[in-house]
Amino acid sequence: MNRTDGGVNLLALRSHNTALVLDLLRAAGPDGISRLELAERTGLTPQAVSKITARLREEGLAAEAGQRASTGGKPRTVLRLVPEAGHAVGVHLDRDELRAVLADLDGSVVGERRVPLDLGAGAESVLGVVVREVEGVVGEVLGGAQGIFGDAEDGLDEDGVAASLLGLLGRLGLLGVGVALPGPLDHAHGVLHRLTGFPEWDGFPLRDVLAGRLGVPVVVDKDTNAAALGLAVGGERGSFAYLHLGTGLGAGLVIGGTVHRGARTGAGEFGHQVIQLDGPPCSCGSRGCVEALCLAAIERGDVREAARVLGEGVSNLVALLDIDLVLLGGRTIEAAPEPFVRGVAAVLDARARREGASDGAVPVRLAPGGARGVAEGAAQLLLAPVFGRADG
Repeated sequence: MNRTDGGVNLLALRSHNTALVLDLLRAAGPDGISRLELAERTGLTPQAVSKITARLREEGLAAEAGQRASTGGKPRTVLRLVPEAGHAVGVHLDRDELRAVLADLDGSVVGERRVPLDLGAGAESVLGVVVREVEGVVGEVLGGAQGIFGDAEDGLDEDGVAASLLGLLGRLGLLGVGVALPGPLDHAHGVLHRLTGFPEWDGFPLRDVLAGRLGVPVVVDKDTNAAALGLAVGGERGSFAYLHLGTGLGAGLVIGGTVHRGARTGAGEFGHQVIQLDGPPCSCGSRGCVEALCLAAIERGDVREAARVLGEGVSNLVALLDIDLVLLGGRTIEAAPEPFVRGVAAVLDARARREGASDGAVPVRLAPGGARGVAEGAAQLLLAPVFGRADG
């Protein structure tokens, strides 16, 4: 394990140019990229690139990856990103379980934990589980971290940041913790709103409280937004919707390559669109919501009907936003992926035929990433900004 001070320096990476170089290093993979290529692709001068890469090498974030033949003169030295120089924790808080992953700089998962959770057990109980599992996944992989977060509370400054933070990040190369959970919530301030089915969380400042407990930066976002960010950073292009059906139903929207959260993080509350007036009651207080109808069909064992209802909701979303792609994920869909993909696609196909769409229906696919897609996206809440990709 490379024990550089990468974590400390990552917090100070404010330069747009540095982010451009890091993103290209990451995209190049283990084969690396030359300084000349970096200059050509970023538009920076060779001198500027040399300064940036020299600093990245000093910080342990970049290393030589060999040499490459050139068209003239001496061979070019190529550089690569050092993934193990930094890490981020991603936490997916679902209504009944917690999944935590530790990801390195290129987003590869190097540690994972999963435990049952009762989101309605109260803040103190839930926070205790989060702290324990974050400590556990960091300690298992990086070593020597067990209990270190709990001690960080002793030195909080006026901003709620642990005095030992720089030393901690320097030793572990840890950027912080991203937490993803059902909405609605305020991403900018890390405050929860009236989480459907759990009104006791309304107004809870999760980001600040958890940052105080852990002594590291914390970012909070909706589970669907985190997953959508992970998909965008992972290579999905254009405008797409990620539909997450697990214990609830929501959407993450990427418009023109950027995660669309809305003015108040309210975008993507997909599950609570009413499609059946005077339908069955939903936990949100309305009747006939897509979420209520889907979950009721699942409870009856009628996956085909659940897929049809989901398709009708997706059809409305496609008509409203004119997106390029629909991706399906979440625990319930993963349990029966083919019926859901086929059922949603059938609804979109029927709509495209009615409208005479010349290029056919919007494609529907199973989202990559599987069960840990949300947790991996939560880690990207910390990782993506380092590479200038904060919103995809």
